[in-house]
Amino acid sequence: MSRDRRNHAAGTSLAALAVAILVASPAAAQSPLPAELVPVRAALEKYRDPVVAVHDGYFSTVGCMEFPEAGTDGQMQYPKGGMGVHFLNPALVGPTLDPTKPQVLIYAPKGDKLELVAAEWFVPLATGVKERPVLFGQAFGGPMEGHHPLMPASMTHYDLHVWLWRDNPEGLFSPTNPRVTCPPGGYTMREKPPKIVGHH
Repeated sequence: MSRDRRNHAAGTSLAALAVAILVASPAAAQSPLPAELVPVRAALEKYRDPVVAVHDGYFSTVGCMEFPEAGTDGQMQYPKGGMGVHFLNPALVGPTLDPTKPQVLIYAPKGDKLELVAAEWFVPLATGVKERPVLFGQAFGGPMEGHHPLMPASMTHYDLHVWLWRDNPEGLFSPTNPRVTCPPGGYTMREKPPKIVGHH
C-alpha cells in the first residue's frame, strides 16, 4: 500500500472513531433546544448543584417518582416513565409565571448524586388562577389532583414539564421520561397518573 493510501486509510479510521465518540457522548445526545429555551436553561445552569438550589429556596420532596403504567380514562395521559426527585420553591408559587423561575427543579438519581434533568412550572388552583396557563407556546397539563403521597390529592394544579437537560423520546414537554429511572428503595414512589379535575 502506498504512503498516500495508508494516510487516507488512517484519516478515514480516525474520522470514523471521532464520529463514534460523538454519537456515544451524552452531550451529543442532547437535542438542540428551541431558541426561546436556550436562555432559560442558561439561567438555571447553576442548579446542576442541588445544594445551590437549596440555598435559593428549592427544597427536596425526597421521593423519586415513577409511573410504571400509562394514564387511562379519567387520569392524566402520562406515558410510562419517570419524573425523578422534585425540588419545590414555595416562594415562587403563584398565578404569575416567570420563564426563568420555575417553581420546581427535577433531578434524576445517578449513583450517589442527583443530576438536574428538567424544570417544572407549577400553578395550584388555590392561587386564584383563572385560565389554563400557557408558557413557551405550550398549554399546561391539568387541572389535576396532587401527586399523592408526596403531595396531598387536594393540591389541585396545572403544570408544565420541560426536559432542558435530558433528551426525552416522549417529547420536550412530556410530563414523564422513559430515560429517568428511580433506584430500588423506600423513597421511590411508583404512582398512578393523577386524576383530572374540573376548574371551578
